Amino acid sequence: MKHIKANKNTLIRWKVYIDRAKMYVGYIQFFMICLVLLETYRETNLGSWIFDNLVVSIPLIILLLLATALVVGRLDTIWGLREEELRNSAVSNPVTRDILSNLQEINNQLKKLKE
Repeated sequence: MKHIKANKNTLIRWKVYIDRAKMYVGYIQFFMICLVLLETYRETNLGSWIFDNLVVSIPLIILLLLATALVVGRLDTIWGLREEELRNSAVSNPVTRDILSNLQEINNQLKKLKE
């Protein structure tokens, strides 16, 4: 039986692959949630119209979802939520902390040289 050699770099690479796949799985989950939501409205007047006019309603739903996603993305950009999340994540990253510490040291040394 052949053993899989899993060193630290291999495990990190696998984690990156899994994280990338999660994004695509998220798209599929979003699509499935939309289908479930539509199915719950099937017996209503709106649902009847949607399912009776799929040629019209599906493009309208897609346009509505895209417009909503753009608005939410724009609001996130304006409010800076993602940037703050990334900043908090970077602060907890030891490599980033070392880089910031080194930059502060370099800046302090430059100030001393200018004096």
